[in-house]
Amino acid sequence: MNFTRNTGAILAAVALIVAGALVVLVGWPSPKQGSVRKFAQEPTISVYMKETGEKQDMPIEEYVTGVVAGEMKPNWPLEAYAAQAILARSFTMEFISRGGTRAKHGTDISTDHEEAQAYNAANITPIIRRAVEMTRGQVMTYKDQYIRAWFHSYSGGHTAAAKEGLNFQDEEPPYIRSVKIKDNRYAPADVKQWHATFSLSEVQKRLAKMGIDVGEIQEAKIDKKGRTGRATQFRFQGTKGSEVVPASDFRIALDAMTMKSTWLSRFQVQGKNLTMSGKGFGHGVGLSQWDAYMLAKEGKSPQEIVRFFFKGIDIKKLWD
Repeated sequence: MNFTRNTGAILAAVALIVAGALVVLVGWPSPKQGSVRKFAQEPTISVYMKETGEKQDMPIEEYVTGVVAGEMKPNWPLEAYAAQAILARSFTMEFISRGGTRAKHGTDISTDHEEAQAYNAANITPIIRRAVEMTRGQVMTYKDQYIRAWFHSYSGGHTAAAKEGLNFQDEEPPYIRSVKIKDNRYAPADVKQWHATFSLSEVQKRLAKMGIDVGEIQEAKIDKKGRTGRATQFRFQGTKGSEVVPASDFRIALDAMTMKSTWLSRFQVQGKNLTMSGKGFGHGVGLSQWDAYMLAKEGKSPQEIVRFFFKGIDIKKLWD
């Protein structure tokens, strides 16, 4: 992470040549990966711009502003934007503490939402800038470690544990809260209930990209569910046999924008198609954006909103 500070208290500096430019790494990462530290001034980070292939250095708050504009819709409440800013900043710090996109792009982070977070500078508005500024430097931490600040579009009324919603392979993070949420009158109808249909030939191709070949698909069903009722495993029966597939991985491989969640009321073969119905949008872990919208409308502060979705966290200001 390319942090620069104009201070005589620099702990360590290593000069590297990256893409022909001199890059100075100042005390990053800390001796313990993910450990929280304060900065004398706002950090500068390097960003791989997916759209152009360029690498840009920018103040981290400018990057966070573009992420909020990329991850949330226009005309949302100030407090919802500000809660997203805390998440985006927290996500960024934790992501970079694990190496970011340095191995792939030679940068701290990327504007590719499949690698990190969505980014859209063109959608930045005055209210988004105000939301970022009012939470400037604030990140969520747990026992002085950066947290994985997951978020999604709409919970469907109940957020999920990481193992359920994301097929998370490590130990369940202690700060992730699975919380029931009252009916949200602000959430659009197409995320409260949705339906999708995929041809079996397309499903077979997507399974093949996952390294799974059951031949021509004859049957598909939910094989296992998590505590909230989300599917965690699917079973596909075909002419070459039967295979179990992690539900969250299959959703991403198939089309996560059309198969909006793994919280399903129907998942079956009908003729030459796989049909499904469900509720919610996204993996269901961490902050639910449409529920953050509702909480903001109810007068909750940005800090109260993020604490609603995460437990035992501290919100620390790491730079002025």
